[in-house]
Amino acid sequence: MSVISKFPAAHRHREAPVGVSAARKVGFRSAVASVPFQDDIIRHSQSALSCSRKAAKYPSVQMTLVDERVARGRNMTMPSRILAYDLVQGALVRLSSIADKSIPDTPTAVLVHGILGCRKNWGTFARRLAQAFPTWQFLLVDLRCHGDSASTSKKGPHTVAAAAVDVLKLVAQLRITPRVLVGHSFGGKVVLSMVEQAAKPLARPVRVWVLDATPGKVRPGGDGEDHPQELISFLSRMPKEVSSKRDVLNALIKEGFSKDVAQWVVTNLQQTSPSGSSSRSFSWVFDLKGIAEMYQSYEETNLWNIVEDVPRGVHMNFLKAERSLHRWALEDLQRIHAAEDLAADEGGGVQMHVLEDAGHWVHADNPDGLFRILSSSFQGIKT
Repeated sequence: MSVISKFPAAHRHREAPVGVSAARKVGFRSAVASVPFQDDIIRHSQSALSCSRKAAKYPSVQMTLVDERVARGRNMTMPSRILAYDLVQGALVRLSSIADKSIPDTPTAVLVHGILGCRKNWGTFARRLAQAFPTWQFLLVDLRCHGDSASTSKKGPHTVAAAAVDVLKLVAQLRITPRVLVGHSFGGKVVLSMVEQAAKPLARPVRVWVLDATPGKVRPGGDGEDHPQELISFLSRMPKEVSSKRDVLNALIKEGFSKDVAQWVVTNLQQTSPSGSSSRSFSWVFDLKGIAEMYQSYEETNLWNIVEDVPRGVHMNFLKAERSLHRWALEDLQRIHAAEDLAADEGGGVQMHVLEDAGHWVHADNPDGLFRILSSSFQGIKT
């Protein structure tokens, strides 16, 4: 198994206008990686578990992890100023498969995080999938305004649709064709929007997984669940720089957010003070103003049309967390079940699933159950 990590350049740049046509015009260009590799030697490096950005000493960074050994292989240098990403590859995926198009397409799944998250949220789960399905590769992205992608300048408006086009442009640049799209919460609407905006470039069949999100109205969580809008508002009132992660953690808990949510949020703090400095300071890695705009779009975006008129060859799966009681209304469940019957008649597919013993954070609450449910997508598509 290998993990190819790409962080966009830390400097700001102009971004082309958002549109589907832009996604199709993205070219491929290679350059020498800024991290010092010896000739054709891919060195082992350890990825961070949090969402914090790496130090911006180099304009771009690419790392590959191969079975925790020094490995000989192609030094694939594919700088991307679109989004930061990790490419987790199974042991039977050839490292040169992206750059060398004489090799058959590697089946690829795209995993998209939720609001205020980052690609590292999917890291452990993606590595497990790569071990179980070694012919597959898994693309993990930091959406605009999040994680390492926050260092790139993105033209507004910051919407679900714009976030979807970013991912489409990235897969076009990497010359990969996704067979599976998985999105959690906000990311669920992103993958639905990908299908809506670019149905033709997607492979057939393509399986779409929307995890604990509905295509339309967004309903806040109940007691003990996350409240993203309130969280974004509270974080926006905090200083842009803080001296202690512990102070932020305590402030969040005092405000009424759960300890789990507070601990997750502070992983988005990066140290800004020089190493060895007597006083420490931290700042957020994300763009809160942009994220607030994205969440508003998430609440307003209605994608029932793509669910109730599924393109041929697309199979949509909705997963409801058993304990996520307040996000799902009876109307949502009835419309999805009605779409199941309609899609079967039109050559597409819609299916509803329930993940037992899980709240909204499905890949943390019940990873074993989620793995069993998602596994059907990787077993059912020929590689």
